[in-house]
Amino acid sequence: MRADRVEASWDQGKKKWLLRIQLGEEVVRRFCDVAKDAQEPAIRSAAGKILVDEGYEPDASQWSIRR
Repeated sequence: MRADRVEASWDQGKKKWLLRIQLGEEVVRRFCDVAKDAQEPAIRSAAGKILVDEGYEPDASQWSIRR
């Protein structure tokens, strides 16, 4: 299964990166413990691991990172 859209953004309240995985109307939210100032490859790597753990195929073309 492949997500329609994946977005990573910093959650100021939790001090963690929030990963929003969208598949149709369903949105799954997961947090990851990557540093706020982490480089994009580290964020993408953590996002890929979370996607695989959730049963999705990682497809980096559908990902966006908001800082």
